[in-house]
Amino acid sequence: MTFADITSSLAPELERLNTIIAEALDTPTPLMNEIVTRYLLTKGKQIRPVMVLLSARLLGEISDRVLHAAAAMEMLHNASLIHDDVVDDTLTRRGRQTINAIWDNHIAVLVGDYFMSGALNEGVRTESIEIVRALSELGKELSLGEIHQICNARGHQFRIDDYYTAIRKKTASLFMQCARVGAEAVNAPAALSAALVQYAELLGQCFQIRDDIFDYFPSHEVGKPSGNDLREGKVTLPLLHALRTAPEAEASNAKELIARGSLTEQEIESLISFAKKHRGIEFAYAEMERLHAEALPLLLSYPDSATRDSLAGLFAFIIARNS
Repeated sequence: MTFADITSSLAPELERLNTIIAEALDTPTPLMNEIVTRYLLTKGKQIRPVMVLLSARLLGEISDRVLHAAAAMEMLHNASLIHDDVVDDTLTRRGRQTINAIWDNHIAVLVGDYFMSGALNEGVRTESIEIVRALSELGKELSLGEIHQICNARGHQFRIDDYYTAIRKKTASLFMQCARVGAEAVNAPAALSAALVQYAELLGQCFQIRDDIFDYFPSHEVGKPSGNDLREGKVTLPLLHALRTAPEAEASNAKELIARGSLTEQEIESLISFAKKHRGIEFAYAEMERLHAEALPLLLSYPDSATRDSLAGLFAFIIARNS
């Protein structure tokens, strides 16, 4: 099953979702409308709201309440991306200039805040305090995940356990809450949705690992050059594995480069080559397959259905995606 097959099965719901988002962000302020309209043209694959919709359909029926919950999660996700672009001084995303690149950091932070407010308002429209609570908890987790990653970078921590702690907070938490609010929006008991939320957590970790692999290869589709994480001081799974398994002298040299910071392009390329030489990419793929194998029994605990197949297909897509 392709991702196109999955979104095709949700086509009317996704169309309504995007109408809800556009209406929620509409404003009489010309500049904000210009920025929001331009931003929504590059909305990406919308994997997170798809996760909300599939979770709701697995355990019930998609309603307006579900769509407002999905809109809230998508806007919160976009708010975090806009703020991340400011923090990381990112100038392109999905092959287009970021808000901060065009209008400056001041405007970008305000737009991110505007998206966040829109997310909270959509959460209120669900009339579920549990969904509003999920949005609140998610905002904290995303912030703490970024802080954890920054602390790892500044403290030159090279532990895989620390890496997993960071990606659970900064990425997997969003997928978990998507599953949780989808279930909550159809009034599914927590006991019934527990396995689905675990499935979403593993999917989210896998998503981040795949994203990190992209950094070791130039890609016009991803919209950023290779080595971007290293430029920001972030040491991700392929390099962590190489640092752990390479001969001590090689690993020490690599650690000294990372600790020094302000890397030249040649030094970044040398670290990428080091990670590849010591099979960091292969290790990262193996980790994704391990997560996939752990996740599948959780999904199979639910009755056979087209929606369950779509959720399984979503995990397979995450591993195979090229952007």
